[in-house]
Amino acid sequence: MKNAGLILLAVLVLFSGTAAAAKDELVVYSARKEHLIKDLFEKYEKEHGVKIKYITGKAAVLLQRILSEEENTNADILLTVDAGNLWHAAEKGVLSPVDSKVLSANIPSHYKDPANFWFGLSVRARTIVYNTHKVAKKDLSSYEALSGPPWKNRLVLRTSKKVYNQSLVAMLIAAQGEENTKEILDGWVSNLAAPPYSSDTKVLEAIAAGQGDVGIVNTYYYGRLMKKNPELPLGIFWADQGEADKGVHVNVSGAGVVKYSQNRAQAIKFLEWLSAVDAQKIFADANMEYPVNKAVTPHSYVQGWGDFKESTLNLAEAGRLQAQAIKLMDMAGYK
Repeated sequence: MKNAGLILLAVLVLFSGTAAAAKDELVVYSARKEHLIKDLFEKYEKEHGVKIKYITGKAAVLLQRILSEEENTNADILLTVDAGNLWHAAEKGVLSPVDSKVLSANIPSHYKDPANFWFGLSVRARTIVYNTHKVAKKDLSSYEALSGPPWKNRLVLRTSKKVYNQSLVAMLIAAQGEENTKEILDGWVSNLAAPPYSSDTKVLEAIAAGQGDVGIVNTYYYGRLMKKNPELPLGIFWADQGEADKGVHVNVSGAGVVKYSQNRAQAIKFLEWLSAVDAQKIFADANMEYPVNKAVTPHSYVQGWGDFKESTLNLAEAGRLQAQAIKLMDMAGYK
């Protein structure tokens, strides 16, 4: 009996030690690159005494890792880019819903999952860019207008394989229906100045070099390139500003609590901290994005691009309609 008591004591000590360690540690699987999260994580560690371990990688790879690890995963939080990826993670059952008054107060409803499985943490706009030597602002208006005859052999796009374009098209379907979106895609393909490029940066460089006149990119790619070379003949135009029920397509990078998290309470506290003023400033500024928390002002460089009206359709649609978007892009011959 004495030996049994000692064994029981050892087991209790082991489990209490493990629990104590878990309370002081979070594991984040992040599709957001290390240089965009490292300083933020270190700040949280210093302020809260919680060690953050993180693994970075492609969104699909990280999701598959959690699916294969199941309840044995170390991940507490999945941090990824694009609402389509967040929606997919929720659909695959790797996230758990979070009921938080703090997150509800800090994050507008269209930036988060309707059932609170995931939350946007920074906003990126995907809008029109143009060659300032060849295009006048007055000639620009909407995503749909780029499918018209005036832009024949002048449009430059990134590949349809990128989730950013899949989400844009999914949101066009949500706003305008499949038939109209198919017409837009047909027009885009007909107007291409060159085969789709592999990155937004290459789209911008092609427009600046005169290989095309107009394109669609995420704003932070524009910001990065213009910071390096402010003399490039590139301008930014906010699409779909003329109609009350439309606006610039926006998307998010965001996160959710992993269903198998061993430290759920601490994971929720971390997400709440990320949605608050101080962290929001760091999170958005690191990549020239917009804060989701409307109490936070964007970086002065980003503010210099001007104000715009954004679409307020819930971004869950980017995931829900992703399969239809891919189908329509394929039908249109958008590679």
